[in-house]
Amino acid sequence: MIYHPAAREELIDSMRWYEAHRAGLGDEFLQAVVDVEAKIAEAPNRWTEIEPGFRKLNTDRFPYGLIYQQVAGHVEIVAVMHLSRRPGYWRVRAK
Repeated sequence: MIYHPAAREELIDSMRWYEAHRAGLGDEFLQAVVDVEAKIAEAPNRWTEIEPGFRKLNTDRFPYGLIYQQVAGHVEIVAVMHLSRRPGYWRVRAK
């Protein structure tokens, strides 16, 4: 599983934001993302297709979802998206 550079930055920024609000919360956010990654890796075609070739799986605890696509035999995380902000901004990252 690889991250688009902008998605990696979203992940880091979100972790920092949560950590700034409560010690340890950034790590809890990261664990929620890792849990989603594991579910995606287990069955990438299982989750909701939001546009042709792109799927999304939300975290259980935080208002975030991972938007991903399958490219050349691997999964690429296109966005670590806050669910109530700018819903299609990630489309410019699509290959």
